Amino acid sequence: QVQLVESGGGLVQPGGSLRLSCAASASGRIANINYMGWYRQAPGKERELVASITSGGRTNYADSVKGRFTISRDYAKNTVYLQLNSLKPEDTAVYFCNSEITTFQPMPVTLTYWGQGTQVTVSS
Repeated sequence: QVQLVESGGGLVQPGGSLRLSCAASASGRIANINYMGWYRQAPGKERELVASITSGGRTNYADSVKGRFTISRDYAKNTVYLQLNSLKPEDTAVYFCNSEITTFQPMPVTLTYWGQGTQVTVSS
């Protein structure tokens, strides 16, 4: 079984910064983490992609966060980070970690997993 555990959310004033973390762990052996990304969902809105990073390090960002957010990975720790700078009230949402992971069960199985979400609130 794979778990994605997020941390780092909270309340911050407009213009402030936060750093989100998402660590992947499995009861079996992780063969490869193909993709890690962050989505967010605000009240009454659909979940949307914020940023993603492939196993090769290629990144992708929503237009609304380009230049303000930075996604990065620590391959040794199976962890993805999202640095949120210059936060705006419209960034308020629950942020979810998402990852496509291949594990040995014992044959390789590739599935997509979600974290439980972490609340980010931007307010004065």
